[in-house]
Amino acid sequence: MFNYCPPIQLQDLKSTTFPDGKRYYQLPDGTRLPSVTTVIGAKGKQAIMEWRKRVGEEQANKISRQASSRGTNLHTLCEKYLNNDEKYFMSAMPDAFQMFKSIKPLLNKIDNIHYQEQALWSVKIGMAGRVDCIGEYDGVLSVIDFKTSKRVKNKEDIDNYFAQCTAYAMMYEELIGSSIDQIVIIMAVENSDPLIFIQKTEDYINTLLDFIKFYRENNVVK
Repeated sequence: MFNYCPPIQLQDLKSTTFPDGKRYYQLPDGTRLPSVTTVIGAKGKQAIMEWRKRVGEEQANKISRQASSRGTNLHTLCEKYLNNDEKYFMSAMPDAFQMFKSIKPLLNKIDNIHYQEQALWSVKIGMAGRVDCIGEYDGVLSVIDFKTSKRVKNKEDIDNYFAQCTAYAMMYEELIGSSIDQIVIIMAVENSDPLIFIQKTEDYINTLLDFIKFYRENNVVK
């Protein structure tokens, strides 16, 4: 059984996704902030457009739908499992369940969960989002993110993931008043062993700031 110990109860936030794919969250006071994925994803938008052109729109849409579905299904399994739902595996898609089984031993290292699938926000850095999990990993309070991949990735391939988790750590500190020093990325890899990346939050603050700067210089806030 996983233990839950949220430091305070946080409100949920409503979000709106626009036709261009950008998502905004509305804070309790009415302020609207772009989502973490909207801000961090802006820098890679050109590369995605080039990839779509290279493989063709139909194939790109098919790959994107499959990746999105697989990721959503895995996240649902993780959420139910960490919520101590004994029927977490019911109705699970076979591919997602296989990936889940590969990362289950890593999930078992999580405990004393503060938040799961919780909306967080920061006026200071101008972003909001929904964190996968904040809890202790091997006894260390961490921002924990669950990812899927078709291939084995290196640490250098996923600066955007570390920046995303750093943003959640900064939101947590602004809302709760205490810091999170560790990032944990648990990645299920198709037809391969899972990957675990453990990094220090402080090492990716400048990376996050670079993503924010790029977004603000290249996007008009709605």
